[in-house]
Amino acid sequence: MDAETLSTIILLGSFLIMVGMRFPIAYAVGISTVLCMISMGLNLVTLPQQMVKGVWSFSLMAVPFFITMGVLMGTGGISDKLIALANSLVGWMRGGLAMVNIVASYFFGGISGSAAADTASLGSILIPMMVDEGYDADFSTAVTITSSCEGLLVPPSHNMVIYAMTAGGVSVGALFMAGYLPGALLAIALMIGSYILSVKRNYPKGEKFSLKAFGKQLVKSFWALAAVLIVVIGVVGGAFTATESAAIAVIYSLFVSVFIYKGLNWKGVWKSLDNCVETLSIVLILIAMSAAFGNCLTLLHVPAKAAALITSISSSPVVVILLLNLILLVLGMIMDMAPIILIATPILLPVAMSVGLHPVQFGIMMVLNCGIGLLTPPVGAVLFIGSAVGKRPMEKVVRATMPFYLCMLVALLLISFIPAISLWLPQITGSLL
Repeated sequence: MDAETLSTIILLGSFLIMVGMRFPIAYAVGISTVLCMISMGLNLVTLPQQMVKGVWSFSLMAVPFFITMGVLMGTGGISDKLIALANSLVGWMRGGLAMVNIVASYFFGGISGSAAADTASLGSILIPMMVDEGYDADFSTAVTITSSCEGLLVPPSHNMVIYAMTAGGVSVGALFMAGYLPGALLAIALMIGSYILSVKRNYPKGEKFSLKAFGKQLVKSFWALAAVLIVVIGVVGGAFTATESAAIAVIYSLFVSVFIYKGLNWKGVWKSLDNCVETLSIVLILIAMSAAFGNCLTLLHVPAKAAALITSISSSPVVVILLLNLILLVLGMIMDMAPIILIATPILLPVAMSVGLHPVQFGIMMVLNCGIGLLTPPVGAVLFIGSAVGKRPMEKVVRATMPFYLCMLVALLLISFIPAISLWLPQITGSLL
């Protein structure tokens, strides 16, 4: 066994062992990197250098701003307004509150960019409301957690920014535009699944659709939805960078939450900022550690070896794309989203491009795969949050979620094999490089 192979085994083997032992991901990444560097005979001084290099990025500044925007808007009293807007649009259907849950998640995801925030905020309102109307509690929780993944695709998503930074040369604006149709496709797939179950179980439906009521709720929700327009139109239109748009969105979100919706007082603002710092510290530590880990992967030629291994199994693009999805789904079951994006992108992106996948399309695939992973044990963070909010045992929620897993997989396969779903909007807006 040559030295390069041994170092690769030490790097990846120690990392997987620590993940299996439920080490915090940042520690697992850092310790495995140190062990690998020692085995390679590298000076450990390069470790902090690589960590600093990993976070020394202007585009990365968009991440804390988007996280702050999401927290401010998520706690600023907009949930009720978005639920009312969704209800006026789709509440008339059979299983109307399930449809409201799904559509409200699409709207809310465009503000929070977080599946966990979506589940905690909308779930705390909609799950009790659905149960009171006669919906099964496990079904209500399953709808809430699966629809929350729409927020990972709909811009502005800080995970898209992390992917753009890790992939290198991928336009944040293109990724933002690319997320709308896949997010809508996921919503439609979940609505079809919900409708079938609602008809089978005879769940109730709401009042008839009224254009006047919808217009009234749209006006009330305008200030919340405008935050997304500021970010997306500004970035795609070239008025400002993703970082600049995120900073403007934070000021806007603060103004709307405190002075218009009045869901936050200044004490609440400081508490929200405290939550932002806590979240951001975790993200930045992961990014720093993953930069050093990625440097070791590059030195050991792991991306090229992984590409050769996957393509040696089959030369068929269909098989390779299915394998990429399978790998990402498995990773999603044992790791959080940010580490997967940071670690797997340098390895799998060259493979994806070798079979004709555009980096933007692959980014959407990766985010959705990671989103499905957030709903699966043993490390399904959103699954745990949903079980806690719905006050339901996790195993019963997983059982109720099975039909929705199928809906999500159908959406994933369509996104994987129909490039236009991800690339059409970026192409017509001129944001695709």
